[in-house]
Amino acid sequence: MLVALEIIIGVGIFLVIAGLRVIDQYEDGVVLTLGRYTGTRKPGLTWIFVGIQRMSKVDLRIATIDIPQQEVITKDNVTVGINAVVYFRVDSAERAILEVQNFRNAAALYAQATLRDVIGGFELDTLLSERDKIADEIKKIVDVATDPWGIDVSAIKIQDIELPADMKRVMAKQAEAERERRAVIIQAEGEFAASEKLAQAAEVLSRVPSGISMRTLQTIEKINPDPSKTVIFGLPIEFYEGMKSLAGFMRDKSKE
Repeated sequence: MLVALEIIIGVGIFLVIAGLRVIDQYEDGVVLTLGRYTGTRKPGLTWIFVGIQRMSKVDLRIATIDIPQQEVITKDNVTVGINAVVYFRVDSAERAILEVQNFRNAAALYAQATLRDVIGGFELDTLLSERDKIADEIKKIVDVATDPWGIDVSAIKIQDIELPADMKRVMAKQAEAERERRAVIIQAEGEFAASEKLAQAAEVLSRVPSGISMRTLQTIEKINPDPSKTVIFGLPIEFYEGMKSLAGFMRDKSKE
């Protein structure tokens, strides 16, 4: 009788020790009793009945899924290689265990398929210029689909878009032509602005009879700062008229 009691006590101690479990702060423990869900254990020290109960721990931290490079044909029939990263966390540990066999693998495959479907509906120019907008659209679709699994998708980022070599050359030529077009426009705008200023200057000079003459003399001085050199310079008829006016003005001043 005593031996039997010792055996029972020993088995009891073994079951107590064997059933102890530690759940980390970032985990939840989903407990199944005889195959049925009976509760979710929170972080700390807990105990389960070994042989009757079993517990699956679920990490609640934000995790990442790397979507390997996918070859996708865009709406305008250009083949591109795209890879992305999915950021998600488990909102409900019990649903992540009970509703899907492998929630991480399921989320990765669904995000991969959604990425191919969504990007196939955009043209290449839109894909390159609105990468964040397209990633948000993929995120919304994946988030809705994985919500019944207890998964919250926080973000999806498109990491890289690989283009064919010939397409890169075409885009480089297009960018070069665009830069040349802008340079021509800027030069034309500069010439237009300069012509407006010249027109304003001519209008101001025309108000004074000797104004054009004085400006002509200044121009000659700048052209030939060395008096030992001879410069042939064509003078407009207005110069002579201005000189006559200037000479008449100087005579009137001398008489006074």
